[in-house]
Amino acid sequence: MDTQDKPKRTIAIRRHHSEELWAQARRDYLAGYTASAVSKHYGMSVDAIRRRASKQKWCKAHHMAVEPPPPLHPFADAAEVEGAGVDAVSAWPKIAHRAQRAPRGHWSTWLFQGGRGAGKTRAGAEWLAARAEAKPGIYALIGPTQHDVREVMVDGPSGLRNLPGRERPWYERSRRRLLWHNGSVAYAFSAEEPERLRGPQFEAAWADEFCIWPKPTETLAILRMGLRRGENPQLAVTTTPKPIPALRKLRAEASCVLTQAATASNATHLAPSFLDGLAALYGGTRLAAQELEGLLLDGDGALWRAEDVQATRGARPDAFDCVVVAVDPPAGHAGSACGIVVAARKGTRGYVLADRSALGLSPLGWASRAVEAAAEFAAAEIVAEANQGGDMVRATLASAGAPCAVRLVHASRGKRARAEPIAALYEQGRVSHCGAFPALEEELMALGASENEGLLDRADALVWALTALMLEPAREGPRIRLFDGPPLRPGLSHRANPH
Repeated sequence: MDTQDKPKRTIAIRRHHSEELWAQARRDYLAGYTASAVSKHYGMSVDAIRRRASKQKWCKAHHMAVEPPPPLHPFADAAEVEGAGVDAVSAWPKIAHRAQRAPRGHWSTWLFQGGRGAGKTRAGAEWLAARAEAKPGIYALIGPTQHDVREVMVDGPSGLRNLPGRERPWYERSRRRLLWHNGSVAYAFSAEEPERLRGPQFEAAWADEFCIWPKPTETLAILRMGLRRGENPQLAVTTTPKPIPALRKLRAEASCVLTQAATASNATHLAPSFLDGLAALYGGTRLAAQELEGLLLDGDGALWRAEDVQATRGARPDAFDCVVVAVDPPAGHAGSACGIVVAARKGTRGYVLADRSALGLSPLGWASRAVEAAAEFAAAEIVAEANQGGDMVRATLASAGAPCAVRLVHASRGKRARAEPIAALYEQGRVSHCGAFPALEEELMALGASENEGLLDRADALVWALTALMLEPAREGPRIRLFDGPPLRPGLSHRANPH
């Protein structure tokens, strides 16, 4: 018989799969997926699945849903919690640091701005997973690319399919979506193709690494138009900051709530040498401030450098020559806060003691806050910018019970021009920060960009305070207030101003 006529022999290769993988296959099979679908997903043969289903009596009619097995790669902190006998889902609010927790109250957008490794991905995944498990809904996942969505947001170590104690949703490759047992669905989108967001509608969305999206403003606008399902559509944005207009605009929105964390906030879940190595290489630089501290910096023209701000940390003296509270009243537009900064002088050195700035307060509210700071630090003077209200600012502070003199100052030059002499004091090492003031320091490093001039209220208040203390003649001893009103009629004398 010719060799060509001989029948070919087929060699079957039996693959061995771990019991953990079989447990996941069983869970998905009982959830309603066919043996063919489970086969494609886990690389098992259809016959093997059917044999095991028959032998172990996997009956879909009696198992509508089962508890998911533990993830293949549990998160480090969850392993410790589970080892102690605590459920990982309920433990998440306890093990999460403050910036990782979704804000309370009513909000439309939650912006978690943090350094590398600050736990942004875990926070976004936990937030979306909690919503998906609590109630069936339709959700969106948006990353810089489709690859980023799959490898980071879905299958990453902190992605939606690897959250300790939570359900491991099924990822359907052909339709780019995650499926939960209760019917929740999360569709994956790439920021490279914003037009694909037209048409679908969602109850919530998680947007990751917003600052490296190719078209952040356009993509965000189209996404928000799709957030129209349910009673309370919400958007969570997790990103390492970059000085782009889209992020500054997002931060200024009234409905956006910001949480912020440095890499060090999540240090227990990072390699021990990671922080030390990067601090040695990049400590004090703008790169470190952005990538490790999670601060939003300005691109070009910034007056404050990261190394200058880092060098300001210092101890507080026992006594001061003079203490002032500077107030930059809110301008009234969206995102504007009332800047309230307490500063002091001892000899030729300035000290920043507190940042009591606040957003969304009434005139009497911010005035009371400034007055309380003046009383707490025994300030000799309250310096208030008069461009936004003039004498009304003085009257408001007086009605709040100002315990010291109130002096109005007028901004005849732009923020940058007023700030340049103060920035020079920092470069000379003549200013100390008696504490950590991340929001204030972020604004200092952003000074110099014309687009931000109306939103740097904390920095403006600091400039007024240190100008009064360090650049103007000393005001020791009795002071005579000059009358700046209209000329007096003959025979009349000026009355002392009680303030």
